[in-house]
Amino acid sequence: MSPHIPLPFGPIPSPVQLKWHDLEYYGFLHFTANTFTGKEWGYGDEDPAVFSPTQFDAEKIVSVASGVGMKGLILTCKHHDGFCLWPSRYTEHSIKNSPYRNGTGDIVGELSAACKSQGVKFGIYLSPWDRNRADYGAPSYLDYYRNQLRELLENYGPLFEVWFDGANGGQGYYGGAREERLIDKRLYYNWQATWELVRKLQPHAAIFSDGGPDIRWVGNENGIAGVPCWATYNRDNFYPGLADTELLNSGERLGTHWAGAECDVSIRPGWFYHEEEDSKVKKGSELFELYLQSVGRGASLLLNVPPDRRGLICENDIRELTLFRKLREMAFAKNIALTASRILGPSRGHDPQFRPENLITSNEATYWATDDGPEPRKVVFEFANPVTFNMVGLREHLPLGQRIDKYEVAVEINEAWCTIASGLSIGPRRIERTQTVSTQKVRLRVIAHGSCPALSEFGLWFCR
Repeated sequence: MSPHIPLPFGPIPSPVQLKWHDLEYYGFLHFTANTFTGKEWGYGDEDPAVFSPTQFDAEKIVSVASGVGMKGLILTCKHHDGFCLWPSRYTEHSIKNSPYRNGTGDIVGELSAACKSQGVKFGIYLSPWDRNRADYGAPSYLDYYRNQLRELLENYGPLFEVWFDGANGGQGYYGGAREERLIDKRLYYNWQATWELVRKLQPHAAIFSDGGPDIRWVGNENGIAGVPCWATYNRDNFYPGLADTELLNSGERLGTHWAGAECDVSIRPGWFYHEEEDSKVKKGSELFELYLQSVGRGASLLLNVPPDRRGLICENDIRELTLFRKLREMAFAKNIALTASRILGPSRGHDPQFRPENLITSNEATYWATDDGPEPRKVVFEFANPVTFNMVGLREHLPLGQRIDKYEVAVEINEAWCTIASGLSIGPRRIERTQTVSTQKVRLRVIAHGSCPALSEFGLWFCR
């Protein structure tokens, strides 16, 4: 082991968080009674008989997701209406009282099995709010909620993510009471106990909520992360449903905990399938822009693709998802930085383990690092012939924390350096569009850093 290995700086990601960061892009499946009632938030008084998909095929759904590059799928196992997509022992408001497979169906089980067979990761959403449950708001509801969570954690793993919503309390059916119930979002759920249950039963699952503890909400449902978007924030100031959306969007440079942002957005205007929205599906080009504004800003992209009343992904959605994948493949097909004839820059302790050439290797475990000190650090890429590009990409070596506070990328034109990109946060990934330039020299400068830079990737691409 090299004696020059840098010390970590600030909060660092856990092994679970590192694996989650690697995913970058995965899917949401909003599917429940709402799909058949036309609602977005069911009231809780739905007849389970309304849930009647005619052609549900978990293998086909997972095949679509895998085919368009999604590495995981999260299912709304129970939304706010309380209807359960698995035959829960603890309620009658579930799929066991629906016509689907004559009451013997289990959507959660079928999707979990299909994900496993196709190598796609599986995650669950279990709404803390339940507009059907008579004792919602009372202490006994927490036993009910955790019993259902335990069913999912024990029977449908392995899980890569467990998703806790911030929508808690309001008007509902509540077993016939038909009233408004408000709860103390900070104290009612005793979230620590719930998170400990997840840790015990699914230790490799990342936990999402406004308060993390592993992944934070980005503060909007538009799929757009902030500029900057730091991977750290003061986690203990947040709870599910109690959110400072501006801080969630940007993170906090000197935050106390590591919790990267997740950008949730739907391919449609609504979260559940509605036939009248078939002509309003986001175009592949729009999805590509959202990718740059989420993954390209250090967050992840959780894209909702709701099954229709057949229980399949609508053809309109598949068309645009397929185009989205093609646009990504074309944009990142060739990293022009790999063609550099020479890369000039310092190495930490003159140790070749930290050489600047590590910026263009395919090994994520290697990285470029420099000596300590506040002075700006730079790397120059020289090319034998002029290269043309209009996108720049960077990644930090996350096991050592988020270290860089300010950077810039410049090109040499007519023997003068011209800045084409600059920013603050890099973290898991930073992709910036630039003007289209042609040059034989590109310079990366780390202008400010909390500790010596540790960068694992530098990329240049030409996106038509």
